[in-house]
Formats: sequence, C-alpha cells, structure tokens
Amino acid sequence: MNLHAPIAAARAAVASHPERPATAILHDSPDARLVVFRLAPGQAVAPHQSSSTVTLSVLQGSGLVSGAEGEREVEAGALVVYAPDELHGMRAVDTELLLLATITPRPGQPRTPLATADHPRDSGAHR
Repeated sequence: MNLHAPIAAARAAVASHPERPATAILHDSPDARLVVFRLAPGQAVAPHQSSSTVTLSVLQGSGLVSGAEGEREVEAGALVVYAPDELHGMRAVDTELLLLATITPRPGQPRTPLATADHPRDSGAHR
C-alpha cells in the first residue's frame, strides 16, 4: 500500500519555469498516473488532448476547466471527467488552484477494452 497526501504534494511541487504551474507525479504505473498541479492566479494549462481518460479532482481553491464546449467554473470538491481524446485544460483566475489529475491508462499505454459479462477483463487473480 502507498499512502499519499495530494494537497501537501501539490504545495511542495516545483515548477519547471516561474510562469508554469507546479506539478508532481504521485503515482506512475501502466494502469494509471496521478499528477498534482498547483496553479497560481493567472496560470493555465492550455487545452490539449490525451488518448487516456483524464479525471480532475479539485483539491483546493477555484478556477476554470475547459473542454470542447468552453469553460466552466470549479471549486474544491468538484470532479471533472474527460473521455479519451477529449479536449481539456485548466486555469486559475483569482485564487490558487490545486488539482489531482488521474490519467488512465498511463499515457503511452494501450487502452484495454471495457469488461463485459461475456468477456471480463483479466484481474490478474490467477497469475
């Protein structure tokens, strides 16, 4: 078991450049990547696409998330889910914005078809 403190990790994250949001990877496996973001007021992650499902959990603060239909306001406690290949981005406006992004499967991994009653996904239980 791994125990993470995403808010503390976001606060301790380091930006690669002063104008860019600070990020830190909390977990990285073929199944999922978890990344925390700390965006200062005015900072943004430009809209982009991923071949994975991206789930954004707003940990603290408020800001805007963007998608194909435009921008929407979010605040702490909000959960936003983007389908594979869906345009997504985020930005802090007046307050700092802390986010946890869960990317499944990890970028660069092939997508696994969803389980069906006739064809359940291999759970690994018999390995």
